Amino acid sequence: MLRKKKFGPNSAFNAEKVFLAASQPVGSVFNYFQTNPRGLSAEEVEIRRFEYGANEVEHEKKKNPISVFVKAFINPFIGVLTILVIVSFILDVALAAPGEQDWTAIIIISVMVVSSSILRFWQEWKANVSSEALLKMVTNTCSVIRQDDDDTCEISITELVPGDVVRIAAGDMIPADVRIVEAKDLFVSQASLTGESDPIEKTPDCKGAKSGSVVELGNICFMGSNVVSGSGVGIVIATGNNTYLGTIARSIAGHRAATAFDKGISKVSFLLIRFMLVMIPFVFLVNGITKGDWLEAFIFAVSVAVGLTPEMLPMIVTANLSKGAVAMSKKKTIVKDLNAIQNFGAMNILCTDKTGTLTCDQIVLEKYINADGSNDENKRILRHAYFNSFFQTGLKNLMDKAILSHVKDLSLEYLKDNYRKVDEIPFDFTRRRMSVVVEDTQGKRQIITKGAVEEMLEICSHAEFAGDVHPLTVELKDKAREISERMNRQGMRVIAVAQKSFLDKESDFCIDDENDMVLIGYLAFLDPPKPSAANAIRQLHEHGVEVKVLSGDNDAVVRTIARQVGIDTANSVTGPEFDSMSDEEQRTAVAKATVFSKLTPMQKTRIITLLQEQDNTVGFLGDGINDAAALRQSDIGISVDSAVDIAKESADIILLEKDLMVLEDGVLEGRKTFGNITKYIKMTASSNFGNMFSVMVASAFLPFLPMMPIHLLIQNLLYDVSQTTIPFDKMDAEYLKKPRRWDASDLSRFMMYIGPISSIFDILTYVVMWYVFGCNSVEHQALFQSGWFVEGLLSQTLIVHMIRTRKIPFIQSRSSWQVGCLTVIIVAIGLFIPFSSFGSAIGLQPLPLSYFPWLFGILLSYCVLTQMIKNWYIRKFVKWL
Repeated sequence: MLRKKKFGPNSAFNAEKVFLAASQPVGSVFNYFQTNPRGLSAEEVEIRRFEYGANEVEHEKKKNPISVFVKAFINPFIGVLTILVIVSFILDVALAAPGEQDWTAIIIISVMVVSSSILRFWQEWKANVSSEALLKMVTNTCSVIRQDDDDTCEISITELVPGDVVRIAAGDMIPADVRIVEAKDLFVSQASLTGESDPIEKTPDCKGAKSGSVVELGNICFMGSNVVSGSGVGIVIATGNNTYLGTIARSIAGHRAATAFDKGISKVSFLLIRFMLVMIPFVFLVNGITKGDWLEAFIFAVSVAVGLTPEMLPMIVTANLSKGAVAMSKKKTIVKDLNAIQNFGAMNILCTDKTGTLTCDQIVLEKYINADGSNDENKRILRHAYFNSFFQTGLKNLMDKAILSHVKDLSLEYLKDNYRKVDEIPFDFTRRRMSVVVEDTQGKRQIITKGAVEEMLEICSHAEFAGDVHPLTVELKDKAREISERMNRQGMRVIAVAQKSFLDKESDFCIDDENDMVLIGYLAFLDPPKPSAANAIRQLHEHGVEVKVLSGDNDAVVRTIARQVGIDTANSVTGPEFDSMSDEEQRTAVAKATVFSKLTPMQKTRIITLLQEQDNTVGFLGDGINDAAALRQSDIGISVDSAVDIAKESADIILLEKDLMVLEDGVLEGRKTFGNITKYIKMTASSNFGNMFSVMVASAFLPFLPMMPIHLLIQNLLYDVSQTTIPFDKMDAEYLKKPRRWDASDLSRFMMYIGPISSIFDILTYVVMWYVFGCNSVEHQALFQSGWFVEGLLSQTLIVHMIRTRKIPFIQSRSSWQVGCLTVIIVAIGLFIPFSSFGSAIGLQPLPLSYFPWLFGILLSYCVLTQMIKNWYIRKFVKWL
């Protein structure tokens, strides 16, 4: 039985326990984990599987279509509309006399509720199906040593338990957290965990196992990393959620933080609901007192509630977001969460990882420099480095591949044809260099060595430059270090190349032969920025989006890449520096700094949280395990289809191409979407507010209702239909230049200033109908109601074009053809209804022809005054939509 006090089944990842495991000597490590080199028995495996469970990290639970469908109906306005449906059913159906039951309001509101909810459900479920197809995991296996098998056996990684002995080799994924007990040239890439692009050598050695970061331990391999080269044997020390990877997965699974969109739509929703809750009782009391019929007053107040409520808001928002999602899908982007589209438009800070996003994720040979610091015009250094990389038999690292690729690009591969390999001295972590011995066609043999600069200087006694061999003086060694440091500051990785000729030795070359060598120069490597990165960042800046780099990689490398793509690196912070700051210093740092390096996953999340607290809408682009928590915290998490599964699960947007240019398209699409949603909210809220203000005035002074409840509902329905094309409307280019966020206070101000404009002309219509057409008694109320019905509907329809742009409508800015066509259709229907049998059935009557010049004058005056107030409003508040 395992000692639960060390690795209990409910214990999460614990860095102290891992340090303790790493510090155990190889001779006692098997005993410490209560296993042996021959592995566990079947009985022990079953006991431990029962105790620790399957070796699986926590994932997002698969979405249930029923729960997604139900959530599509959870919305503040849908709640209000549902209450209105219930009230309408009680008043118009349940309490109505037989034959007088009226289902009109119930049908209209129900259709809006169901349509908007089904549309949202359908779009989100389609996105969910697409993302699940991307996130589908393949079955991974591993090689494990078990006592009941003669040799190693292949099992699913989910069947591993603590104490299992596993074999790993080049190309394998580390199946759990493992303590290495045997290793041969074992190099592991932890890029997805740490952001470090360089592989790390893992050995059984327990020296230095009590300090530093847990992920830097030289004898511990972590689940989710992968073997780049070599082979090894290790003991499983943690599985599933108890692994380092499992801790990250568990921290990001479940409900994510409320985004800027969620907060914004809630503020707007409850602002409108508050207006409604204030005005409806007022209308009810005024009509009840002045008319004396409290039941009719209550029915009219309910109709006013329907008129004041933007019923189409859920549908318009969903339709806009869906249209944005479709537009993004055509640009190789999967939108998992519809709200993310709008968050794109609101985003004013984009935090991004470096590797593969700003860079090509491919190391290239940037420079070859002579030992004296001059450029190697004859490519002699490149030629020697090429022989070393080509003739070695070990796994070629990223630098070897960069050298071979560079030589191929220069068409110099023929150089190897005049040489043959005699021997090689493999790379090891202690020497940090490797050598090959080659022989040319004349029988001349030479050893060519390349490796880390400091280690190479130890074995060199001379340096060759300017055609001569010189003693390697202290000055030349200082020069070598200065070159290396300068290249490092420029974000490059540097290695040195040396050679020595042999006149008599023919075999048995060894490490001792790496001495008295001649230094011939240095190679500098760089993971270059993507060609599109600088342009994309420039365009993001032009559209008001600040780009910050959050990376786990080396500080010098990160700052260099950032500079090359146009990001100011004057203010940069490393992870250790960030940790040493106070809370206030951290807030200041995240506001000023644009480059963060050597960050842990939790530090990335902390930075995003602090930026959000400073009233920013923050996007995060990442693809590693170390990015998952930050993706979850951000207002809009963006990943790529080649990302690790947890990163894709945490993201709102998945890019099928890792290109910042796609993000710029998303920003513009988000702002178009936000603009069209804002159009609907402002035009509907202000128009409805104006109408209700007109209703209150009419209720106080008229001896009859200015419109019957059915008139209000039909007018509102026609107006709402005219709004359905708003998702297809265009936005002025100036509007797309800056980030756009929800502002409930601006909406309140907008309603107060713009809404009453329509009331002025509504009251003018009252006056015209009362005095010009003699509609001053109950007998003539049908004509009065017909006149206001037409004027109210046409003024509401025109307000669409007045509010959709800060420019002069129809002249400086035209709507899309869809909006224009539907406006004409609704106007025609509105003019026709009083003359139709349908109009007669609902209590309207034909209007005299003399009414229409008055109508034209009222509507023209309304448009002119609205444009004047609009210009004043923009000058005073520097804002429109």
